[in-house]
Amino acid sequence: MLDTLRTWALELWRPLCLFTLTALAEIVGCYLPWLWLKQGRSAWLLPPAAAALALFVWLLTLHPSASGRVYAAYGGVYVTVALLWLRVVDGVALSRWDLLGAAVALLGMAIIVLGPR
Repeated sequence: MLDTLRTWALELWRPLCLFTLTALAEIVGCYLPWLWLKQGRSAWLLPPAAAALALFVWLLTLHPSASGRVYAAYGGVYVTVALLWLRVVDGVALSRWDLLGAAVALLGMAIIVLGPR
């Protein structure tokens, strides 16, 4: 039983870390142009945004599963990271509904990642 839990933890930890990095790259890649377009910041934010989006695409290719399954599982982590970004970067307080939604999204990711193939 303990070995099974360890195996599941490792199977979940690796994609969770990779998905988290992927989500951060995607959010940064979209946030920097938003700053330029909506807040009149420097156009010099566009090259790092393009690099972040290229990193995002590359990180998605590191998963061994079929792309559709990867995108579906990634969505759960993206929702959670986006809400954390909202709290940390934008300073918006999260509601209990935000937290519940993030928990449900992460549960969905775990089911997809750990489900039998």
